[in-house]
Amino acid sequence: MRLILAVILLAAAISGIGEAQNPKLDFRLENRTGINIHSIYVTSHDSEEWGDDLMEDDILRDGEDIDIEFHPKAGSRLWDLRIEDKEGDSVEWESIDPTKFEILTLRIVKGKPIAEWR
Repeated sequence: MRLILAVILLAAAISGIGEAQNPKLDFRLENRTGINIHSIYVTSHDSEEWGDDLMEDDILRDGEDIDIEFHPKAGSRLWDLRIEDKEGDSVEWESIDPTKFEILTLRIVKGKPIAEWR
C-alpha cells in the first residue's frame, strides 16, 4: 500500500491527480543498496526545488521496488533523483532520461552509489 501511495504522490506533485500515468517516463525503481531508503525525491532537471518526499513516512526497504509513474502532462525529458537514508545522508543522480529504460536499480558497490538501468 505504501508503494502505491508514493506513486500517487509523484503524479500529484508533477501536475495533478486522477489522470493516467505517462508510460514514456514511468519506471520501476529497485532498491538493492543494502540500506533502507527513507526519502525519495524526483524533480524535473530544470527545477531548483525537490518538492515533496514520495515516501512520506514509509520506507523502501532493501530488496523492495517502487513504480514511479509520471503525470501524462509531464513534459521534461530529463529528471533528477535524490534518495535519503534514516540519518538524512543523501545521494543524487542528475539528468536521468526515463525514456531510455524501464527499470532503474540503485546499488552501493565498494562504498559508492551507482544506478543501473535496463
